[in-house]
Amino acid sequence: MATRIHYVQAAPEGIAPLIKLESYLKTSGLEPTLLELVKLRASQLNGCAYCIDMHTKDARSHGESEQRLYGVSAWHEAPFYTARERAALAWTEAVTLVSQSQVPDEVYAQVRAHFSEKETVDLTLAIAAINSWNRLAISFRAEAGSYQPQHPVTQRGVPPA
Repeated sequence: MATRIHYVQAAPEGIAPLIKLESYLKTSGLEPTLLELVKLRASQLNGCAYCIDMHTKDARSHGESEQRLYGVSAWHEAPFYTARERAALAWTEAVTLVSQSQVPDEVYAQVRAHFSEKETVDLTLAIAAINSWNRLAISFRAEAGSYQPQHPVTQRGVPPA
């Protein structure tokens, strides 16, 4: 599929707040690997090939194992995620699929058992951000496979021109 629009070039001022949010999230205190797992799971749910490619590469650059990356889509059954990661992945699914579940109280209780108020808001901001990036990348057909990680990651990877 050919890229429809290079959205970063077409509307840089509109994209700038998302890039600023990503910068904030990197300094929020949430673990980089946790953020990558969350971004990967939301991207899987949304079917965003570009972002799945990006976040598996970024997770690897932060030291994430292949086993854990392969298991994200079946994290419920996989034994190699911590309770904190499981809470974050459950929250990611509920927030990403908000129209289906309205974010159930039990999922909120689970995330709050492992995350402070600030961390819960930051985690939700990360989920909102990746859902926004997914919608841009899918709508404008960002080319999967073209992303190259920067380590340490200093800015959001964007589709090449």
